[in-house]
Amino acid sequence: MTTRLAQRLDVVKPSATLAVSARAAALRAEGRTIYPFGVGEPDFDTPVHVRDAAKAALDAGATRYTAVSGTLELRKAIAAQSTRTRGVPCKPDQVVVSVGAKHALFNLAIALYEPGDEVIIPAPYWVSYPEQVRLVGATPVVIETTEADGFLLRPEALAAALTPKTKAVILCTPSNPTGGAYPREWLQKIVDVMAQHDAFLIVDEIYASLVYDAFEQVSALSLASEAARDRIIVIDGVSKTYAMTGWRIGWSITTAAIAKALDVVQSQSTTNPTALAQAATIVALDGPQDSVRAMRDRFATRRTLMVETLRTIPGVTCRMPEGAFYAFADVRGLYGLSWAKARSGKLDGDLEVATFLLEEAGCAAVPGSAFGAPGYLRFSYATSEQNIEAGLAAAKAAVLKARG
Repeated sequence: MTTRLAQRLDVVKPSATLAVSARAAALRAEGRTIYPFGVGEPDFDTPVHVRDAAKAALDAGATRYTAVSGTLELRKAIAAQSTRTRGVPCKPDQVVVSVGAKHALFNLAIALYEPGDEVIIPAPYWVSYPEQVRLVGATPVVIETTEADGFLLRPEALAAALTPKTKAVILCTPSNPTGGAYPREWLQKIVDVMAQHDAFLIVDEIYASLVYDAFEQVSALSLASEAARDRIIVIDGVSKTYAMTGWRIGWSITTAAIAKALDVVQSQSTTNPTALAQAATIVALDGPQDSVRAMRDRFATRRTLMVETLRTIPGVTCRMPEGAFYAFADVRGLYGLSWAKARSGKLDGDLEVATFLLEEAGCAAVPGSAFGAPGYLRFSYATSEQNIEAGLAAAKAAVLKARG
């Protein structure tokens, strides 16, 4: 009997990284040392006081259904935190708590996008942005950015791409995969362009706590006029800030009217996020933030180590990212290196470079093609300094050997 799947799945592109990930797992099973530069989550533990709060909540009976959009106590905590950090009043009825930030984005796709709609997405982009748009029958409109611009969307390019079909624009700042982040002046120009259009500006700020040096993280919500704020939607969560990826708590901040629509969508999918994780999130937001600062300081050290070491590999260049925990390296200088396992006997394309570094050096990085940016590799520095030093030393040795 033939299984007939829904045609909507036909538009979803297969992951360009599955083969690399599967090979990394196979090599690890064989006993090879694999350096985990592909990970998208902090390698730190969830803070002790947050874990203790979860244990206490479990003993107190946090095992039942809650309101679909999250408990009132959590939505109050999120609204208060947003008001503090963004300087814009936020009320609990503007908040919908979901099973991670990805779920919050998917709720928006269901509630906002229709066939015929266009959603502008700058490249490089997080892999799920265009796929969620396609799944609901809308069309992702990808705008290329350049490394010279810090991989930021130029306001004039945005203005030229906006049409009556544009339903939304999705930004991620700081960015996965590039670590690039929008300075205040640049983001203000984006906000000003959007104010002339009735499309939504959806800003994924999941990495907002992880910025380095003197970079000023600012939210688009903070820069918009009161009239324009109704068209700005913020996506946030605790996964990166508090090393709580597995707890699956994210949220959207919208108008109260949109929040009601998102509540309807969520009520027919997951219902509420896990009660226990919600209780722990309140303590994460309201409790001491020392662990957040300590984690950011460690990431800052690793960022410098990762980027400066990547730059020592012949044929590799890499800009210093403003935030997140990714270095986005240009590896086009490695094209043409001899490698017997390459299709032509020489490296051609970021996927082959990623495979070469995995096979010959044990470095598991993510090809840029997965993010709409062929020619690059994403290296995560959410791993120890020892792994960074040893892994990139192995990568450099493999490249030097291939150069003969």
